[in-house]
Amino acid sequence: MTARLKQNTATAESHVLDIQSSILGKKWTFTPADERLAAGISQSFGLPEILGRLLAARDVGFEEVETFLNPTLKTQLPDPSMLKDMDKAAARIADAIVNGEKVAVFGDYDVDGATSSALLNRFFKALGADLQVYIPDRIAEGYGPNAPALLKLKEQGIDLVVTVDCGVTSFDAIDAGTKAGLDIVVLDHHRAEPTLPNAIAVVNPNRLDDNSNQGQLAAVGVTFLAIVAINRILRSRGFYKNRPEPRILQWLDIVALGTVCDVVPLTGVNRAFVSQGLKVMAMRQNPGIVALGDVAGLSEAPGTFHAGFMFGPRVNAGGRVGESSLGARLLSTDDPLEAKAIALQLHQYNAERKDIEKAVLDDAIARIGEDLGSNLVLMIDGDGWHPGVIGIVASRLKEKYNRPACVIAFDENGVGKASGRSVAGVDLGGAILAAKEKGLLVAGGGHKMAAGFTVTRDLLADFSAFVNDHVAAQLQGRPLVPELRLDAVLSLHALTLDLVEKLDRLAPYGQGHSQPRFALAGVKIVRPKVVGENHVSCFLQDTSGGATLKGIAFRALDSDLGELLLKSGPTPLHIAGHVGINEWNGRKTVDFQIVDAALMG
Repeated sequence: MTARLKQNTATAESHVLDIQSSILGKKWTFTPADERLAAGISQSFGLPEILGRLLAARDVGFEEVETFLNPTLKTQLPDPSMLKDMDKAAARIADAIVNGEKVAVFGDYDVDGATSSALLNRFFKALGADLQVYIPDRIAEGYGPNAPALLKLKEQGIDLVVTVDCGVTSFDAIDAGTKAGLDIVVLDHHRAEPTLPNAIAVVNPNRLDDNSNQGQLAAVGVTFLAIVAINRILRSRGFYKNRPEPRILQWLDIVALGTVCDVVPLTGVNRAFVSQGLKVMAMRQNPGIVALGDVAGLSEAPGTFHAGFMFGPRVNAGGRVGESSLGARLLSTDDPLEAKAIALQLHQYNAERKDIEKAVLDDAIARIGEDLGSNLVLMIDGDGWHPGVIGIVASRLKEKYNRPACVIAFDENGVGKASGRSVAGVDLGGAILAAKEKGLLVAGGGHKMAAGFTVTRDLLADFSAFVNDHVAAQLQGRPLVPELRLDAVLSLHALTLDLVEKLDRLAPYGQGHSQPRFALAGVKIVRPKVVGENHVSCFLQDTSGGATLKGIAFRALDSDLGELLLKSGPTPLHIAGHVGINEWNGRKTVDFQIVDAALMG
């Protein structure tokens, strides 16, 4: 393996295979790695050279190798009390449980909000306590707590509201609820402003005054830590003296789903949440997750791909184009028949979402045209676009044009609901918050890679200029050149089943811990064809006609990549992508997921 990896000793700025602009317009660069650390890890832990290099490239220190390869909550779970206001929040919720108060959870309509709401709901049910779940309608109410909804909950006799995956910037709504007599606890993870809402407690590792160093947590992770803290208080008060204590770890499948789908970094405790949660998911204990797998045609043990691209879109579909509460209901129910019915409904909504998404995406691309202009951030708006798909469309535009993209759906009153997706090196959430503080937005928030906001048409031009200036300042004169980071150049002969199984020790993969990407030099594309809706399948063959590997490029049909694969003929190409294991009828084979390609020479 050493000979095949020697090219990776180059600096990150070195072009892989001298590719300065691939078919997708990306510069191929090596992921930088400390060579001495890589060698030390391989030798000390008895790992193949390539694993040592991959660990070093992902900034895994020598003392972290064991826990990284074997992530467990025993070693990774932080003390919940590290988070600012956690003890105050846990005590208030514990009081409500002990005293039989009426409690409601107010959750966001995405997967993180649905999993957080379902997790808290299952905890309450395990204690024999009631919890009302409230998920706002995306179209009628928008994101986060709103005053009418909170006041309605108060009229229904609710004493305590716990917001999950929302609330940290909902100042007016929470102030209205508090003044009406509600106690409100905020469990959130979105970037906070210097001012906090008027609540009993605001638990958010991304508060400016929070020193827990747990800012990578999704809201479902914050909610899980809150349950640990509440459970600890109840235990100390003797609440479980005459009743069984719930097995909190049985819900890690829900935590894993929300963590993966919110695309937060899979580092620290998040890595343990997902690693252990996928094991729980494979046990098929949650009827809702089982039903999702069944309607999606899942026939293998679930991984991060299945959670992120099969389960997540269906849970999200309810909030996007259907009933926003369906995701939380699905993950909360213990009735297999109810779970199957909801999963089928979400499956249908997801199909509708795809049709709507395509129409909006096509319209957005037509509006952009051939000239992208000088703006660093794409700002595309349309009248009557469905707000439920703008986040996905923004993601597609980001991928297509290699720059941050914001998609704005204006209603008949000139108010635009918007969603944005960013690229590495650009903090879009920071730009949106700065614009809100400048008075250019009605509402807004998010994190580095994603943001949501509401803007009026009359301020759109000023807002767009402000965001582009903010991003330009972040880049400090550096050009926004898209890069594809690669870990090594390998030959087809190197991609054996044994090697790929060894690489799987680094899983789970996600944001902050990307799946290893490799380049294959000078391979031929054999028997390319279109499969599914818009995927391109083929066989990769070395120039000697020996080693052959199955390859696939997802969603590539309408891209330059797909066209190149279909029309390259006998011309050898450089190919970049991920390796994986395909299981069919008990047989394992190695396949290659193509993400980019380049002409030789």
